[in-house]
Amino acid sequence: MNKPTNRRTGLFFVITGAILWGVGGTVAQKLFQQYAIDVDWLVTTRLLIAGFLLLTVQFFLKERSQILGVWKNRRTAIQLIIFGLLGMLAVQYTYMASISYGNAAVATLLQYLAPVMIIVYLILRKQTVLTRQDLLTVSLALVGCFFLLTNGSISGLSVPTLAIIWGVLSGLALAFYTLYAIPLLAQYDSLVVVGWAMIIGGFALSFIHPPWQMDCTGLTLESYLYLVFVILFGTMIAFWFYIESLQSLSPKETSLLGSLEPLAAVVTTVIWLKEPFGFFQWIGTACIIGMILVLALNKKSSSKN
Repeated sequence: MNKPTNRRTGLFFVITGAILWGVGGTVAQKLFQQYAIDVDWLVTTRLLIAGFLLLTVQFFLKERSQILGVWKNRRTAIQLIIFGLLGMLAVQYTYMASISYGNAAVATLLQYLAPVMIIVYLILRKQTVLTRQDLLTVSLALVGCFFLLTNGSISGLSVPTLAIIWGVLSGLALAFYTLYAIPLLAQYDSLVVVGWAMIIGGFALSFIHPPWQMDCTGLTLESYLYLVFVILFGTMIAFWFYIESLQSLSPKETSLLGSLEPLAAVVTTVIWLKEPFGFFQWIGTACIIGMILVLALNKKSSSKN
């Protein structure tokens, strides 16, 4: 009798989490462009605070022994450190850097090339074979990127080169993040793995830009509220809600509804920040979101076999 209620709750969690992720990127763009917030500082602060909050949720709501238990196995501890540095930190930094040089819409869409990179990697490693769905996915990604970055004109890019470079690196980092996390997530709760990974990444970046070293003279109450949103809602709550949705929804449903993230980033970037977005860029956006949907549907069908 409780299943419909749980399902409604799961739908609320995944939709809210995906939208918060997308909007969080747009709010970060506002901080970079209007308030000159340093990318290194924001990534450091975001990771440390969000990681601590996720472990706090684990302590009070889930199996608290895992928080320290993950460090008792030497092999697992080394994997967690690598995941924190080359996975979590790399994903967060490259994504934010792409936003700072371009905008949240393009950065988010380029990051969503990660599934295509994973497909190519698995094919090259001969761990999977090329299917029709793979060809459709790669085609949608390539066409989508072409229109997104050129707006239909081959004479020049409509997106800054550095934004593209960081965005593609973000996709590569997310591909590594996804593949490398599998054995860790098989042993420990996701809140433990991601929470510690965030803290590891934030701690490492603290040596480059300590979180307490920041010029606050130009900040206003509005900018502080934006910071709170990015850290609390766009990072910690977004991830927590998305993970919680898996308790009552299928992976297919969460993957499908997760495509609301790039859509939210595009819509808020264009409407709220009034970023120019050409006709062909909208076509490119539709292609990339279509790619995500194809992957999500294919993931469901493959899980039945």
